[in-house]
Amino acid sequence: MKIIGVTGGIGAGKSSVSAIMEELGAIVIDADLISKQVVEPGKPAWLEIKEAFGEDFIRRDKTLDRKKIAKEVFASKEKKLLLEKIIHREVIAVIKEKLATMQEYGYNGIVVMDVPIPVKEGFLDTVDRVWVVVSDDEIRLNRVMARGGISRDDAENRIKSQLTQEEYKALAHVVIENNGSIEELREKVQALYTGLAP
Repeated sequence: MKIIGVTGGIGAGKSSVSAIMEELGAIVIDADLISKQVVEPGKPAWLEIKEAFGEDFIRRDKTLDRKKIAKEVFASKEKKLLLEKIIHREVIAVIKEKLATMQEYGYNGIVVMDVPIPVKEGFLDTVDRVWVVVSDDEIRLNRVMARGGISRDDAENRIKSQLTQEEYKALAHVVIENNGSIEELREKVQALYTGLAP
């Protein structure tokens, strides 16, 4: 089993790279998706977030008020770190469980770990290679605004709240530039994927 960690800043296109890898036959473990599942009402992370942030951040249907929490964490580094710590712990536990199951069943293909925040424990210490996806700032801004239906200021704040692209690149075995079309990106990923074959 070969584990490829795919990461990069918001709007760079890491999810597109993971989707292409999945089309090519890899199994994708999507940390964003898991992070949504671990905060479902009543789950341990949900209880901790409710305690840390307060009832005001819980909607009537008991789900987290994501918009309200996003505003709070993008404005306060302490709150951001607290939220990340709560969610990371649960996400890493789920990822480890998935990988253990694959090993148990003798899976020997490619696994992609799609992770927005390249933490040391549970990501950097787990993957065989790190692929970092980068894009020009203006392209990223436009993607984030279009995808989230948010203002330029909000998009800039989201980008600024993450590692810089240089910090991401410092962790990379492979850097994938994604400034062109999806076809161009597919060609790059396909070439890299072919190079992984045993």
